[in-house]
Amino acid sequence: MPTAIPQAILESLTNVAMPHHVAEAQPQQMLTLGEYHIPVYDSEALVVGSGAAGLRAAVELKRRRLNVLVATQTLFWGTSACSGSDKQTLHTASTSFRGDDFTRLAGALGAGGAMDGDTAYVEAVGSVEAFIGLKSMGLPLPEDRYGAVLRYQTDHDEVGRATSCGPRTSRLMVKVLAEEAALVGVPFLDHATVIRLLTTGEGEARRISGAIAVVKGAKTAENPWGLCLLRSPAVVLASGGPGELFRDSVYPKRCFGALGLALEAGIDTVNLTEHQFGIGTRRDEFPWNLSGTYVQSMPYIYSLDAEGQEHNFLARYYRTTRELASNIFRKGYQWPIHATRTLDFGSSLVDLAIYNESQAGRAIYMDFNRNPLPVPGDEPFSVRNLDDDVYQYLRNNDACLEQPIDRLRHMNPLAIELYKHQGHDLTQQPLAFNVNHQHMNGGIAVDIWGHTSLEGCYAVGEAAGTHGVTRPGGAALNAGQVFGLRCAKHIAAAARAAGEPQGEAELASVIAQIQRDSANPEALEIEQVRAEIQQRMSDRAGFICEADSVNEAREAARQLNQRIAASGIAITHPNRTAFSFQWRQMALASEAILTALHTYVAEGGGSRGARMICSSQGDAIPQTREGPLTRFRFLSEKPEHKAQQLHVRWQSGTFSVEARPLRPCGDLTALYFEKNWPDYLTGEIYKTPRGE
Repeated sequence: MPTAIPQAILESLTNVAMPHHVAEAQPQQMLTLGEYHIPVYDSEALVVGSGAAGLRAAVELKRRRLNVLVATQTLFWGTSACSGSDKQTLHTASTSFRGDDFTRLAGALGAGGAMDGDTAYVEAVGSVEAFIGLKSMGLPLPEDRYGAVLRYQTDHDEVGRATSCGPRTSRLMVKVLAEEAALVGVPFLDHATVIRLLTTGEGEARRISGAIAVVKGAKTAENPWGLCLLRSPAVVLASGGPGELFRDSVYPKRCFGALGLALEAGIDTVNLTEHQFGIGTRRDEFPWNLSGTYVQSMPYIYSLDAEGQEHNFLARYYRTTRELASNIFRKGYQWPIHATRTLDFGSSLVDLAIYNESQAGRAIYMDFNRNPLPVPGDEPFSVRNLDDDVYQYLRNNDACLEQPIDRLRHMNPLAIELYKHQGHDLTQQPLAFNVNHQHMNGGIAVDIWGHTSLEGCYAVGEAAGTHGVTRPGGAALNAGQVFGLRCAKHIAAAARAAGEPQGEAELASVIAQIQRDSANPEALEIEQVRAEIQQRMSDRAGFICEADSVNEAREAARQLNQRIAASGIAITHPNRTAFSFQWRQMALASEAILTALHTYVAEGGGSRGARMICSSQGDAIPQTREGPLTRFRFLSEKPEHKAQQLHVRWQSGTFSVEARPLRPCGDLTALYFEKNWPDYLTGEIYKTPRGE
């Protein structure tokens, strides 16, 4: 039997406290602009965001003796610190027993298509340095007695490359990186919302020069909005994904990301059609993905209607109790919805069933104190009557126990501890949940160093569109760490000097916009804009997407942006200034995503990843025990779309969309020590041609 874990250890891995003291950034000067006095911060590198990816970039920049500044909306807060799942993971290349070589790992990372070959290889190779760095900082990744890291299978991973510290893996990453940042003296500008990127030059000579931010601590009578000028020749966008885009979302609140910010600056974006959706607890309570052992313990999943009547609804979809229970289990490592897994009674049929129940106005629950109820006319649930892969997993982990709560406690007591910490005892209460938007696989287009199409500007973490259609679970954490490290190397090697002081004209423009939006009675209310965007994205661009309605949704998003351009978004109080800018950017991001989706569908694009493109012309229909789900007839993906990416850019008030072939990795067999060492010594390796 496994060793019992003391409560004190469970507490330490669940209640993860962040450092209380970090270096506070101080302005270098005060800029007088008419009647306003604006603090100015100068740095050699500006990092926007204090999640795991941004902190890695900041620490690595500081280690390379650069004067770095981190501007963050809320210190050590966001998706990586506050949200996640039971199987947030890092990936490691290891022995053939439970891992593989770099090329095979790269192949798995890009297996879903639409991922650049060089990016996949960079993430595979870089996982080793990123992983060892985190371990050296104190991340408690589990080892066996021989020193090998324990690994397991996760979604889109048939080998077993993942490892984990439990549900709080990403928060523990933020903690050790934050402690390292404090140790090396990284300065932070807290409660700072970057609202505009600054550029200088035109055409090929155009480059980043800094940003304008709204900073809570900078508010004075001479600066009522708290505007600050952050000047820097290198900017790293690490503020996460656009979590506020969707109504049905598992993101913590106030996650706006950098997508709209980058689009406003004319930066290239990619794969905006690609997202992840899956089951998770509700955002208004405690947002968390229900993957891993939450579903591998096979709780009873049911719904309640308005009259309080209970419905064993999955029994209408699966043919046998064994099939039903086995597919609940498989949600543990097939957590993201995948269109093809709704076919042949696969695991994503669970998500489709949940969606149907939710559309009918019913609340969905999982009960860890009851086993799945049987399919009518079939045998009752038994842990010894499961599909072979499921039974062997439970048997190998000594988890063939009678009740879900016992199986969960045995395999992952931290899963129970996590919800108990949030005031919900899984041993006593059912858990409400639904299908939510969880992650954006696309984002800002970058090269193999995290460099964007704008000279001097980088993107890492979820802000960067490095993923393809699918990715192994936890690959996002790995990608953020790898590119946080690589962009720091590239910035240090480039050694860009600050240009002439910039920003006064942009500041004047921002002030004028704030004044207009504060005084215009026709300005749109923030709540109105938010409700319209979130409803449209969840209902028209969620995991169920009607092909015939995409263009209508895109046009509605375009009209919203036209109204915003004409009337602005109301600033009813100086404290609402940052939100006004953020919702402008979310409206732009929403139109960009719908524009990409419209282009994809218009070119015959089919269902892939987490999105089902439903159409009366579809060639695939999910089947259930009671017959076909013709309402969800969907188009299959075309093979040629796997080999390309859609790039979207905002220019001169309109969106351009371009399909580009994937970047290959190149000929690795041509790399030799004596021949290629000089390229490292002279810095030639950092000179990636623009656009590659």
